[in-house]
This record gives sequence, structure tokens and C-alpha cells, in this order.
Amino acid sequence: MIALVIVLCIAHGVLSQIRYSVPEEADHGTLVGNIAEDLGLDLTKLASRRFQVVPSSRTPYLEVNLENGVLFVSEKIDREQICRQSPSCQLNMEVFLENPLELFRVEIEVVDINDNPPSFPETDITVEISESATPGTRFPLESAFDPDVGSNALRTYDITTNNYFYLDVQTQTDGNKFAELVLEKPLDREQQAAHRYVLTAVDGGQPPRTGTALLVVKVLDSNDNVPVFDQAVYTVSLSENAPVGMLVLQLNATDLDEGLNGEIVYSFSNHISNRVKDLFSIDPRTGRIEVRAEVDFEESSLYQIFVQAKDMGPNAVAAHCKVLVKVTDLNDNAPEITFSTVTESVSEKAAPGTVIALLSVTDQDAEENGQIHVEILGDVPFKLKSSFRNYFTIVTDGPLNREQADSYSVTVVARDKGTPSLAASKSIRVQVSDENDNAPTFTQAIYDVYVTENNVPGAYIHAVTALDPDIGQNALISYSILECDIQGMSLKTYVSINEETGYLYALRSFDYEQLKDFTFMVQAKDAGAPELFSNATVKVIIVDQNDNTPVVLAPLGKNGTAKEPLPRTAEPGYLVTRIVAMDADDGENARLSYSIQRGNENGMFRMDWRTGELRTARRVSVKRDPHQLYDLLIEVRDHGQPPLSSSASVLVVLVDSVAVGRGAGDRAGTAKAKDGTLDLTLILIIALGSVSFIFLLVMIVLAVRCQKDKKLNLYTCLTSECCLGCSSCCSRQGRARKKKLSKSDIMLVQSAGSVSGVGMAQVPVEESGSFGSHHQNQNYCYQTKHQRAELSYLVDRPRRVNSSAFQEADMVSSKDSGHGDSEQGDSDHDANRGHASGADLFSNCTEECKALGHSDRCWMPSFVASDGRQGPDYRSNLHVPGMDSVPDTEVLFETPEQTADRSFSTFGKETPISHQHLHLHLHPNHQHHLHKSHHLSHQQSSLERREICRAPNNPAYLTRKRVC
Repeated sequence: MIALVIVLCIAHGVLSQIRYSVPEEADHGTLVGNIAEDLGLDLTKLASRRFQVVPSSRTPYLEVNLENGVLFVSEKIDREQICRQSPSCQLNMEVFLENPLELFRVEIEVVDINDNPPSFPETDITVEISESATPGTRFPLESAFDPDVGSNALRTYDITTNNYFYLDVQTQTDGNKFAELVLEKPLDREQQAAHRYVLTAVDGGQPPRTGTALLVVKVLDSNDNVPVFDQAVYTVSLSENAPVGMLVLQLNATDLDEGLNGEIVYSFSNHISNRVKDLFSIDPRTGRIEVRAEVDFEESSLYQIFVQAKDMGPNAVAAHCKVLVKVTDLNDNAPEITFSTVTESVSEKAAPGTVIALLSVTDQDAEENGQIHVEILGDVPFKLKSSFRNYFTIVTDGPLNREQADSYSVTVVARDKGTPSLAASKSIRVQVSDENDNAPTFTQAIYDVYVTENNVPGAYIHAVTALDPDIGQNALISYSILECDIQGMSLKTYVSINEETGYLYALRSFDYEQLKDFTFMVQAKDAGAPELFSNATVKVIIVDQNDNTPVVLAPLGKNGTAKEPLPRTAEPGYLVTRIVAMDADDGENARLSYSIQRGNENGMFRMDWRTGELRTARRVSVKRDPHQLYDLLIEVRDHGQPPLSSSASVLVVLVDSVAVGRGAGDRAGTAKAKDGTLDLTLILIIALGSVSFIFLLVMIVLAVRCQKDKKLNLYTCLTSECCLGCSSCCSRQGRARKKKLSKSDIMLVQSAGSVSGVGMAQVPVEESGSFGSHHQNQNYCYQTKHQRAELSYLVDRPRRVNSSAFQEADMVSSKDSGHGDSEQGDSDHDANRGHASGADLFSNCTEECKALGHSDRCWMPSFVASDGRQGPDYRSNLHVPGMDSVPDTEVLFETPEQTADRSFSTFGKETPISHQHLHLHLHPNHQHHLHKSHHLSHQQSSLERREICRAPNNPAYLTRKRVC
């Protein structure tokens, strides 16, 4: 079975490790794995990236197809031959690709199979045991050998079942097993001189394999004493590379017998390994163990030597001991540096961490002697990065700049930590290849080029220069102009540039009056891949020449002569006219001065040379002929070099007044010119003033309309018959009430009788604290069609009310406190005046209402139902707690026909009323509180109330009793 494990991936994909396993004894051509596919490589690019095996890691047992990345067995693998008894057997291989460099470590584990059975060195094993041996005596047997490892290695021993011996299987420190023959029953040579058994070694494979040998036990005649070692186990240390013949250990065994029975012979036991016999020797007579060959710690750090001592008497019994030789390491191996791959050159644009070389460092010593410190010498932009185990990569440690250094010598030093320390070093040279990483740079970011106007077309005007620190094609610069339009024409009709030198040329003659300056971009581009470029700004400034004469704009006249009136009574300093001129040039070439060239011989006028104002210098002589004109020639001169000038002719006409002179029409042209030169500030002031005036006018109109709407809404509310605060009908005028009427002040009592067969309406009263609250009180608002007709009557027919009544009522209203409360005298006075002045309008009021002045119906026109019937009086239905009778309280019920279109409103919900509609008229004491609650909201709109009170023509004035 072949297994694949990707063990480790190093950052940036530079170094990765992949592991395969293959069983030993696999046939030639056996597929181990596809390295390219398992690593996710592009198979089509293996050839172009030079996929190959690192030469130093090649093995004859495996081969890689470089075209498709297939790893296969090229020669049969014998694990026991390659790795012997090593617990793990591994073959290593490194493969890599270029562009970019990627190296992969491939580990192939050779899996052991149970292809070897255990075997004994001899097919016949003879053991001599004295008949005097006591039960429990142990006799080591020669060990079997199984080259397989792990579970396939030797597992146990077995012997033919018998009555005298059994086997005790022991395990050595290295994991090897050996058997000891243990005497279980005393022997008697006279009964049986030899015993034969089959000794079997069994491994742990599946199925297990076995090896056998014939065990012959010879029973010897008695030899009373056996040799005895000082110790059963000896432990010694031995430095590696110890010289041949060096003493390892002096053994000493004693035997109490005499003569040959007490003379001891030393030897290695039969189950000792051949390698131990090669490295060590023992003197049979003295028991001295010496070094026979070079001992290397790197080969093995521990050796086990089994020694036996036997006397020379008959039927000798051997004594056994074990010697453990621990090999101590010496720092006898210097580190080894091996470069697997090296990149000859690295791009200067390589990112930090780019791999330059891959190397491995090994030291065969152990512990501190084998611990290695690796470093790079010198101040170079490279560093070592540990990949895995003893592999290192040399990577860039920052940006490279070929312009600063084009190559580096990198020296790697490896030093172990032994005493004395051993070191090794190797050097490589890395070339830095140029990249087009520097764009051409202009010597100036902005070029100011001054060109005098009227230049010669094709003239050289300037040169731009750019530098590129790269080399070769990357530093070859070409210049160009970025396309743009100037005054609707292509820039290339104005200037051109030499691609190689950067010289700029003017392609036309520039005119300052048409084009004062223009800006364009020049570009410097190298020939690298990709091309890099940079831009610079060129600003061409046209230098003005004095090539334009001043032009007179005002005053204007016929045939170049302007007429200006001059009153005969003009005072000195009188402004006759102002000469307005302009010059298309700039600077000093456009700075103008004004002067009178002729016509002012008598000094009548003076000219301001800066502003061009022509004023009188003295009064007009009374003797001057009024028909005689002043013919003035005005010169306008610039300050250029040489200066240029122009002139204007002005005829000054004497007139009696300015209006006469201007009525002639000669000043029309001058006035038009002046209007054209009005100050911009004045225009802005006029515009802002106009806008502000219009805005103010709109605000006034809106305010007037809003005020009219508020008055109409107030009148509509007050002329509606509302009960208990009118919270639904007049919510906009009565949302803020400071005084509330408690429901305990009134009580509605249902009448016992009925009118015209119609049942009485039962009005529920909420258990709330007070009237006038939208959320805790239940207020009722009733307004019939007839009441709306009454309202319309008041609005549309105010002329029917005697105007004197309004005037008188307005006078009386001045007594009101303005806080919604009226004195009793005020109420009485108002009631009397209202009755006297508007009897036809307030005929609906009862005498008690007129006397109290607190009923809204007193201020409403009388209205009789369409059927001409007068509704019954239900005033007895209202009961005020604390009062025996309610003579001053009136409860009116309307018929169902009159209430057909009305609804019952509570808390914003409408509930149709199918029976009578209520009108409540309270006792004056309670009515006083009710009216306060009803009109407290009007206290917050005092301005509206005052306007109503002061406007007799306002229909709402009729209800001023509770408003004013």
C-alpha cells in the first residue's frame, strides 16, 4: 500500500515537504505517487520551469519522470539491506522548479514487510549442565535473529514440552529478545545423559513466521563450585574514537575450587551480536575487554556485551554477566553546508522574502556538539530563514536597488556548540538584475517659458530635461506633448517638441491680446517593459509688446466729434464729460494718460490725466458769444516703449441749463456710453434692493391673508353653539385652558316625558376630573344645519345690523379686562346695548339671557324651524349640584329631523345621535367658570381678540361678549 502525506508547507510556496510510503520488495515500475499533481503544480509548465531532481539527493531505488512528475520504483528495495535494524527506514529526495524557484523535499518511507523468518546461528545448540545443578538455575541460550523490524521482528521463543526445563524470554534494552533455559527438576546423568528438544523462534508478522533449532542438553558429572562474577551487570563509558587496544573493562570472576576446577576461562556468550565481536575483544585468561576497532558514537551510542566465565574442570557450569558500554560523543565532526540550488541573479523588484538559495547544514555529532548556529556574514540585504529540520533558505531582507549595488557576495557560516567549536563556511555571489523601476524624472516639475509676442514661427523657446537612473532600454527616454485644445485648436498647432532632446519650438506667432498664456503637459517615457513615464507642466507666458494704440470709447459723436453742453452758469470744477478709453495691451503698455492738445488756449478747462474727467477751470465769461463753441482735441497716450496715442474731438456748447442742452440729443451717445460703464456695485445694490422689496411685499400679503383666516375661524367658532368648552369644534382656538369646570358642578337629568312621541336623549357623563381635557373629559359639540345657516347669515349679511350698534358695542368692549373675564356690569351693559341696537338681530335671546349676558344664543340671530314650531322647554332637565332649583338654566332639545346630519363627538371619535340635540344654559355662577374654560385658549391669542374688538366691520365683532 502506498500512502501520501503532505507534511509541511513553507510560506510563499518556496519550500514544501511531501511524504510517501512504499512497501519493500516492490517490483520495478511500481507507482509511488505523482509529485506534480500532489503538490498542485501545473503539468504543462514542468518543462518550461526545468523541473528536476537535486543531484545530491538521487537514489538508485527511485526515479522521477520529469515530464509528468511521476515517482516510481526503479529497483527492488530491500529494507534490511538499506536500513538494517533501524526502526525507521526513509529515502529522501529533493526536486525543484525555476522561475520562480520552488524546492520540494520528498520523503519516501520504506515500509517493512514480514519477508524474513527468525533464524538461529546454528541448527544444533548444545548446552552442558551438571547433574548437581539445582532447580531454578538459568542457562542463556543462543538468540535467533530476525532482520525485520517492528511488529515483524522476533517476538518470542518456544520449546518442546518436557518435565525438566522451561523457557524464560527476556527483552534487552535495545528491544531484542533472548531466551534463558531454566531448570525446573533436578537432573540425573545415570538415568538420562542427554535431553533433546526443539527450540522455536516466532516473529510478530501476520501470519507469523518461525525458525527452529535442535536444543541438546548434556548432563555432566558434578563439579561442586561454579565461577562467580563480582557484578551481574557492569556499566562503563567509552569515548568515541578510542584507540585500538584501549581497556574497556577488567572482569573478575572467582571459583572456590582448586586446580583445573578453579581455573576460569572468559568468553563472549553465544547470543552476542557480530558487530560487538568486531568492535571489542576479551582475553580468555584475564577477562580484559579491549577496543578492537574504531568506535563511532554516530553509529551507536550503546553496546551490550554478554560474557560467560567457566572453569576448566569436568562438567563445568558457566557463569554469566552483562557489560553495558556507553559511548560518549566527541565534537569530532564539523558542520557541513550543502547548497541544493542557487539563483544566479535576482530582480531588484523582488519582494522581501524572495528565495535566493536553498541550503542544508548537518553535523553528525550529538547534543551540543551537533547543535548548529547558522548566520550570514556582512551587511547585506539577505537573511537566513529556517525551513524545516536542517534546511535553510537565503531570502531577501528588504528591497533591492540595482542603482545602489549591482551584486552581493553572500557568505554562510555554520558553527556548532561543541568544545572546541567547529565551523564551516561557504560563499555565493548574487547578481542584481535591473528592472524598469524608475520613471524618468524631469529636472523641474513646472517650467515657466516666457515668449515675446510677435515671435518668429518655428523659433526655439525652451528645453525640458528628464533623467532615468536605470540602464539599457530602461533608461532610453523619449519626449512628447500631451494632446489638448487651446482656444478650440489643437496644442500641436502651437508648439512642438523634439522626441530625443526635449527642445520646444513655437509653431506660430503669438499675440498677447488674443492669448496671454497657456499651459500644457510634456511627458518623458522610457523604453522599458512596462514603460514608465512622468509628466511636467509647461506654462508658456506671452510677454506683451506695445503694439496697440488706445481706443476712445466715450463720449461718442457723429463723425468722431462729440458735443457736450455746458451751462453758462456752471461753477468752476463742473464736470463737462469724461473721456473713456482702453488699450488692449497690458501693464505699462495699457496705462493711459489724458491731456488737452488744443482748444484750451484760454485755460477754460482742465483735464484729469488719470481719470479722463474734463472739468471747467473757471466761470464762463458773460461776454462770451453763446453760439461760439469750444473745440477741444483730447489726446490719450499709453506708457509703452515707444508710447502710442490716439485723440478725440469734443465740442462744448454753451446752454442756458443742462436740461436744454441734453434735450437736443447730442448727449444721447455719451449717456449711453456712461450707462454701459455703470459701476457693477451699483447694479448689485439695485438688484438686491429690488429682491428685498418684492420679498417684503410678499410677506405683508401673506400676513394679511393669514390674519383674515384667523379672524374668520374665530368668528366661526364663537358663532357655533358649543357646550362644555367646544373642544371638538373649536379645538384650534381652545387647546390651552388654564381654568376647567368640574363635572361635579352640573348634572344632566333625563326628563320624564317626551315630546311628540320622540324619546328623550340620554347623555352619558364621563367620570373625569374636569371639563375641557381632550384625554380625560368628554366634551360635546353640536352644530345643526340651521346653525350653519345662521352663521352664513351673519357672515354674508353684516349690513343688516345697525352700524351704530357696532360702534357702541366697540366702546363698551373697552371695559373688558382682556383675559377672558367680564365684570357683571360689563355683561349687563353689553346686553342692554345689544338689545337696543340690534333687536332684529338678537330677538332669539330670552330675557334672562339678556339680563345675564352669558348665553351665546343672545348673540345669534333668531331662527325658527322650517315647520314653524317652537321647541319645548327642557330647562328642568338640568340639575346643578348644591342648588334647589335651576330657574336660570335652559336645556333645549331639537327634533330628530334637525339633528339628522349631526354627530356626537368624544375623544376625536364620532358617534351618530339619533335623538334630541342638547343646548345647555348654566347658572351664572357656573356659567362664569364654563366660559372661562371655554375661552382660556383665546388668552394665548390676545392679538387676534384685540383685532376683533377694534374692527367693527368684522362679523366676529358680534360675539365679542366672550372674546373682548
